[in-house]
Amino acid sequence: MMNVTQPQQDRGYIPLADHGLIGNLRTAALISTDGSVESYCVPNFDSPSIFARILDKDKGGHFSITPTVPFTTKQSYLPNSNILQTKYLNEQGVATVTDFLPRQPSSATARPLLAWLIRRVEVIRGSMPLRVECAPAFNYARSAHTTSILLDTSVALPLAPPAHDAPLNKALFSSPDAGLDLDLRFVAESGLENVPEPRVELRVLDLSKKGHKGPGVWTELELREGQAVTFVLRTPPDVKLPPQAHPTRETAEEMGIPYEKLVAGASTLRPPDDPILTRTLLRELLEQTNSYWNAWIGRSTYTGSWKEAVNRSALALKLLIYEPTGAVVASPTFSLPEYIGGTRNWDYRASWIRDSSFTLYALIRLGFTHEANAYMEFIFERVRGRSADGSLKIMYTIHGEKEFPEEELTHLDGHKGSKPVRIGNGAIDHVQLDIYGELMDCIYLSQKYGRPLGYDTWVAVRDIVEYVIAHVNDPDLSIWSVSCRKGEVYEVRTLNKHGHGREVRNRHRHFTYSKVMMWVAIDRGIRLAEKRSLPCPRRNEWYAARDALYEDIMQKGWNSEKRFFAQSYEDLDILDSALLIMPLVFFCTPADPRFLSTLRNILLSPERGGLTSNGLVYRYDVSKTDDGVGGEEGTFCLCTLWCIEALARAGEYDKVMLNKAVAMFEDFLQYTNHLGLCTEEISDAGEALGNAVQGFTHVTLISAAYNLSRMRAKVTGVAL
Repeated sequence: MMNVTQPQQDRGYIPLADHGLIGNLRTAALISTDGSVESYCVPNFDSPSIFARILDKDKGGHFSITPTVPFTTKQSYLPNSNILQTKYLNEQGVATVTDFLPRQPSSATARPLLAWLIRRVEVIRGSMPLRVECAPAFNYARSAHTTSILLDTSVALPLAPPAHDAPLNKALFSSPDAGLDLDLRFVAESGLENVPEPRVELRVLDLSKKGHKGPGVWTELELREGQAVTFVLRTPPDVKLPPQAHPTRETAEEMGIPYEKLVAGASTLRPPDDPILTRTLLRELLEQTNSYWNAWIGRSTYTGSWKEAVNRSALALKLLIYEPTGAVVASPTFSLPEYIGGTRNWDYRASWIRDSSFTLYALIRLGFTHEANAYMEFIFERVRGRSADGSLKIMYTIHGEKEFPEEELTHLDGHKGSKPVRIGNGAIDHVQLDIYGELMDCIYLSQKYGRPLGYDTWVAVRDIVEYVIAHVNDPDLSIWSVSCRKGEVYEVRTLNKHGHGREVRNRHRHFTYSKVMMWVAIDRGIRLAEKRSLPCPRRNEWYAARDALYEDIMQKGWNSEKRFFAQSYEDLDILDSALLIMPLVFFCTPADPRFLSTLRNILLSPERGGLTSNGLVYRYDVSKTDDGVGGEEGTFCLCTLWCIEALARAGEYDKVMLNKAVAMFEDFLQYTNHLGLCTEEISDAGEALGNAVQGFTHVTLISAAYNLSRMRAKVTGVAL
């Protein structure tokens, strides 16, 4: 039974899972199931937000199209597409809102990418009253703006004069402090004979009592079957146009030519990114965008099981690509909580080196070599531009920059009061030595399936291996280290849900995961040199360093009493699900007794000393380990999927484990949202937590599905 939504003047927060994502490979927007744009940064993923209602329901900024009467809602993507459709239903009528950021097929070269947010609302049965509000909050709701309602000369007039006398206006939002202007335009239409075009009259909306620093606009629509209004939000071009670029019916009559012909001529006088807004143009943009997504996912070579989930993950991953550089953003959102009311709220709008091999693996396995090669070029640029000491940052901005300064936005409430809201990420300066393993694995994969390595790049790669060998005995902060400002150490006293107190400190340790990934770095360097016959003057030293590190891990990272690999050499009694990666990176076989014992320990419930609850896996027990920030968190989707893949690989030797992997994977899919999208974490109660949409989760879902399908076919002998 569907829940009925009651329109409210003071709307609260919508659960994180109740959102869809649209994008154009420059930026992305989150759309809630009640038709509100909740998160949108312009013009790029890491630009300041103009809508951030998901982080402050009152003053974060929003663009909503919502019925004013009780309704139920359904939200779905168009098939094989990233065009989102939200449907409102009640006894009196059905309305749909179609949201997208335009993309043209690669063959379409006549028009540049239009950085428009397009929202089309239409009634397909009966009638539906709706309220539209567009209330931007510039620069993370920090900058003031002015709002003007002006005559819109960029929209083509309807073929027949409308039945009403409402002027064709647009709203102009201007924020000199943010250095950004936006305008909101619309095209009203009717698709049925004897049904007039709907009346749209924009009015100024004063939200100052809620903390807004400038007015929004609003309008109420009384739409009936056949009527539609398309709203277009964009940054207007800053150019002066000649009078001929603003066609009118009067001019057409004076010149004795059809108005449509005048519009076509006027468009040639305007910049390519500022065409006259017509119904035909909007229809073309919708069709071309849908064709773009259909054609892209149609190139997937995946033939395994769970194809629908894999395709949706692939489409989500594509939305996270920043096309100008090839970078893949970890998540298009920022500061969404890992625990409601908690402090673990991070900005993931950057590209992590750690994600590299997993992302490349997913792209390669699905046959998307163009994206894989573009991403590798982004990675190689970072390798060539490494620091003077040979080190790399753990993350880079999507533009390839090394600075991503962290800042707390104390004026924002945070999602459901989860403070502080952070932008930027201070962890960019952390020492996390595991990244060199993921990087070298990424480079190795690219050589197996992608563009061959040149000599100069090989020399840079060789230097990375030497850097790893030189620092193989150094402690670090490893994969789970949290963000902190430069030179700062968090010390937090907190009570966890079990009532235990703890003091949290951010300190360097000999993390087993980092040691494993440093082994991977050296191993992949050796493999590259051997398979490509590349010059390696210190080949013998590399072999010796790799083998010594392996022995070191087996001796110092193993808890012989409890029989599991420990989180660090210093904390031998702490389990860490990051170590599920061991057979996935071929450090050990999935049938290795030590690994299997570790896996079985992780699969125990937290009450029995394990990390698995209801088929979902925690990173570690936050009541036992200090990670630098405190507070609770949910189960980690990434760790759950690594566990599934480890079980699948072990399933080659033990069919019980393969069946367990299948059951866990199918259960995990139930925790994706109504659109098949994944967040970072899942709470004990099944609530989505953390930044959404999370790229690492979708990448590991693809990998788990691929290897689970492959192993099931291998064990059962049934081709997929």
